Amino acid sequence: MTNPWPTELRLSEDRKTLTISFDTAESYVFTAEFLRVTSPSAEVQGHSEQERKTVGGKRDVEIMKIEPVGNYAVRISFTDLHDTGYFSWDYFLKSGRDHEAIWNAYLQALEENGLSRD
Repeated sequence: MTNPWPTELRLSEDRKTLTISFDTAESYVFTAEFLRVTSPSAEVQGHSEQERKTVGGKRDVEIMKIEPVGNYAVRISFTDLHDTGYFSWDYFLKSGRDHEAIWNAYLQALEENGLSRD
């Protein structure tokens, strides 16, 4: 069986949401905030679980640019100038399928660290 393949990436007019559809009929909508705070970059994820950072204050971030990286990912540039994460098709699938759990864990981490989305 082959891995699901993206058929469409659509950035909303207000640049605050990205919709990605796959050839499996799966389609996921991600806010720019979600993508920014869960970025697969070393800046956010660190090089180990202990180095992972909780990033607050990104409620109003927008997507400035989306660039292909080979045929396996895209690089997203945000209005806060973060642009170092490569968002693979697997990242989008896992994040879409587990969106609620990932988002709830992020909100809990904000609270535990005394941070805010604003």
